Amino acid sequence: MNMLRGVLPLLITLLAPPSANAVETPEPTVMEHHAHPVYELRQYTLHPRKRDTLIGLFEDHFIEPLERDGMQVPAHFRDLDNDDRFAWFRRFDDMESRGRALPAFYRQDPVWQQYRNDANATMIDSDNVLLLREAWPGSGFAAPVAPRPPIGATPRSKAVVVVTTYALVNPVDDAFIAFFRDTLAPRAQADGAQLRATFVSEESPNNFPPLPVRPEHVLVWVAAFADDAAYARYRERAASDPRWARDIAPTLQQRLIWPADVHRLRPAARSLLQD
Repeated sequence: MNMLRGVLPLLITLLAPPSANAVETPEPTVMEHHAHPVYELRQYTLHPRKRDTLIGLFEDHFIEPLERDGMQVPAHFRDLDNDDRFAWFRRFDDMESRGRALPAFYRQDPVWQQYRNDANATMIDSDNVLLLREAWPGSGFAAPVAPRPPIGATPRSKAVVVVTTYALVNPVDDAFIAFFRDTLAPRAQADGAQLRATFVSEESPNNFPPLPVRPEHVLVWVAAFADDAAYARYRERAASDPRWARDIAPTLQQRLIWPADVHRLRPAARSLLQD
């Protein structure tokens, strides 16, 4: 298979910083084992026609209790390519906070106790979960610029948010992060991607075993595009630019253990991330 054709699915959703300032972040280093924010990317497969039911429960009942119990909910989405998929991120201040917040919600919170059976009834699989940390300090989701829309809000966002997961043989190292920042990111920025967050696997043991997490070593990249047309233009530019195949594809082919897992998402009504 021609190299460009073979790696194009990996390339067309790569991300870039939204401004020159993002590229000036200090050179990445291996993080020390101290307190740092951690995230979960949770992707659920649902029974047919049950996604709106789950999103209704999530937005009407779960967001505020989750945050009251010690976590943040920066983003949640409908999958644009699968009507039976729901994805969301949650953030903890550190692993210790995660170890307190999850049992507080799932074992003690009265709202979860009241609605958990309704929520679980919508799901075929809720175990597709990645435990993550910032790829470098500050590379997680930015603080919201507007308050969360109220309960009962209707969806308004036209944005396409692309979440791409790269699975690697070994834990992500400084060299691969530098490759993203120095080679891939500038190219993607030129083609129109807007970086919203970049994560790598949190390698600490799962400190709430009732909720399993996937064991892979990953990079997770979150990019936003203004609308479907903007994303289509990005794809066209990436596909026609020989620099992707020349400068980027060889490194990806050497490091990834299977093709990228790519999802086109749209923010739900009460997501803090809207564009």
